[in-house]
Amino acid sequence: MSEAPHRLSSRPSYLLTQTATHARRLVTEAFTAAGARGYQYRLLATLHEFGPASQAELGRRGNMDRSDVVGTLNELVAQGHAERTPDPADGRRNIIHLTPAGEARLRRLDATLDAAQDQLTAPLSAAERTQLVGLLTRLLAHHTQD
Repeated sequence: MSEAPHRLSSRPSYLLTQTATHARRLVTEAFTAAGARGYQYRLLATLHEFGPASQAELGRRGNMDRSDVVGTLNELVAQGHAERTPDPADGRRNIIHLTPAGEARLRRLDATLDAAQDQLTAPLSAAERTQLVGLLTRLLAHHTQD
């Protein structure tokens, strides 16, 4: 790590920001090497965990802008990883489904992401990694309460 003034390097906000920069780089490089993008993983994971949903619902659950959802879904549909079907309750809306190929792609990307996580947290023990996730989860929950 390059040397920074102590009044910066001793502050959690600085450390979180610097670590997030490295995390983003590692994950982006890993997904790029696998021929994927983070938004694709995010939508595949959301579909897998919550099931078929409208594009708007996927955007909300995946914390994505509507235009990013549409573009990413177009890619996933073209690749055979997701499919759009008309919503029987509202013909103007589509419901997005994860395909078997999408489930297989998600499993491969899980392994890719796990490797990037291992690289990011390499200096930590398994217990420390668990503790870090717990602490970050608490911080995020505190700052995202409605």
